[in-house]
Amino acid sequence: MTTAPLPSWRFVSFNETEIETLPGKIHHWYCKPGMVPDTNLMFVRAHLMPGEAHPFHHHPQMEEILYVLSGSAEQWVEREKRILRAGDSVYLPAGIVHGTYNTANELLDFLAILSPAKSAGPMTVEVSDQEP
Repeated sequence: MTTAPLPSWRFVSFNETEIETLPGKIHHWYCKPGMVPDTNLMFVRAHLMPGEAHPFHHHPQMEEILYVLSGSAEQWVEREKRILRAGDSVYLPAGIVHGTYNTANELLDFLAILSPAKSAGPMTVEVSDQEP
């Protein structure tokens, strides 16, 4: 059985995203390897329920931008903490430890863009047992 080749470009509506459901969070993938033939980007819209988190981790070879659409994020970058609200963002170079926590009573809705999408080694290294 052969599959049709993926187009080199792609429109993606919210209803067409690739959905990844995890406990307390939902990821809506707009762009990642396998959705388009060759990309250096990963683009995801994340929903974190109240009290949930993307605990402390780092991306050894990927830089990342987080952008808050609604709600508020307790955003940690190494030992510094900031509250990010709608319209706020943070740039994270490769290898820097960070964590995003929803400490509010409402849904946290944010975007994450990571690059490069493909690299040797793990994409994410969890270090939540080493919180500052």
